[in-house]
Amino acid sequence: MERKWQVLLVVVVGVFMAGLDVFIVNIAFPSIHADFPGTSLSSLLWILNAYTIVFAAFLVPAGRWSDGFGRRRAFLLGVSLFVAASAACAAAPTIPLLVGARAIQGLGAALLLPSSLGLLLPEFPAEQRHIAIGAWAAVGGIAAAAGPPLGGLLVEAGWRWVFIVNVPVGLAGLVAGRRVLREIRHPEAVRPDLPGAVLLTAGVAALTVAIVQGSAWGWSSARILALFVLAALLLLLLARRIARHPAPIVEPALLRVRAFSAATLGSLLFFAGFAGMLLASVLFLTGIWHEPILDAGLMITPGPTMAALTAIPAARLGSRIGPGRVGALGTVLFALGGVWWVQHLGASPRYALDFLPGMLIGGIGVGLVIPSLTGAVAATLPPARLATGIAVQTTGRQLGSALGFAILIAVLGTPHSAGDFTGAWRFMILASLLAGVSLSLVGRVPARASAAPSVDAVLDSPVS
Repeated sequence: MERKWQVLLVVVVGVFMAGLDVFIVNIAFPSIHADFPGTSLSSLLWILNAYTIVFAAFLVPAGRWSDGFGRRRAFLLGVSLFVAASAACAAAPTIPLLVGARAIQGLGAALLLPSSLGLLLPEFPAEQRHIAIGAWAAVGGIAAAAGPPLGGLLVEAGWRWVFIVNVPVGLAGLVAGRRVLREIRHPEAVRPDLPGAVLLTAGVAALTVAIVQGSAWGWSSARILALFVLAALLLLLLARRIARHPAPIVEPALLRVRAFSAATLGSLLFFAGFAGMLLASVLFLTGIWHEPILDAGLMITPGPTMAALTAIPAARLGSRIGPGRVGALGTVLFALGGVWWVQHLGASPRYALDFLPGMLIGGIGVGLVIPSLTGAVAATLPPARLATGIAVQTTGRQLGSALGFAILIAVLGTPHSAGDFTGAWRFMILASLLAGVSLSLVGRVPARASAAPSVDAVLDSPVS
């Protein structure tokens, strides 16, 4: 096997675990609740939230660190932490220990995800990078497709198996990674701004906690308002430090690259709609049509499967006509899936006629959007900023997902009928179309960052 394919296989193991963990733990949540009946629902929700908050908060510092000190080092450390934390989750005797182990999982994911694409792209020549981007993006679709049915099967044997499954997969990835991966670092890009990293991490963490806990604590409660104020103050202090520091944790010039900033905003908007759609689909199938959890997972699977099948052709098309155009088309298709559900879904279970078409159309849209978002970053930024750029965009994705869950819960309330979900599908449509507007601003980007001297010039210019 050629070296580039070996690297691809190793990298996607880590990306698959990080993506799978989001979907598989959601399915296991009721079983975990049953094992700890004396624990409040708000406490149990931290099993889900701890991973999201830590993942989002540490992405950018981890990406910046991996660019300068070594992407191989960051990736292997991330996988190691993820595997160890998975074993700790499986053995956790109490909810606080389980939540703590989930937080460490989030840190591991933050290390491995941005470094993974930075390890992968240099192994492929410029004319084949659409394959690498498409495959990397497709893994997310495969993880989403595998999560609900695999989670349903594992939960039959006990919820702890949801975490145990990561251990052998991760260990295999570690062994192969030590043999196959080559170190890539850009030491000239590193003059660590540790106070800036602390401000960014704390600000994003406060913002994420406010979003994910808004519905549970009340959007107008003192705790939520205090968290929003704290997040705003921390991020304002960060912005001031970024403007003055010679090597800030996030370079302002990065956001002056139109394709990058438009793709990052598009990522936040699209994943708000995407996350809302996934949760609403599960709630609709189990609550309105009264499908078992495993059956509901299998019913959702065709959508992510279509996304995985579409990702590589979409990346190839994006390399020819521009990722912005392909991504914008994908957002329209995803929105059309929501339009189909608004017009057809009712109280009577008619899966093949009413639910499946919307899931297939939306899945194709997702397959067009995700590699386009990644492609806009990979093709626009120079190599020394690649992992940092992916981390910034993924932070937008995580914040968008948390925001999507929060908005969905606020829109749905306590649904009792199919009509109660109309607002959820409309939110999916609106968020997707707004993402399409943002992606339409990406425009044409060069085939590779090194071929874009104007981008390098923007990023290398001094910060005033």
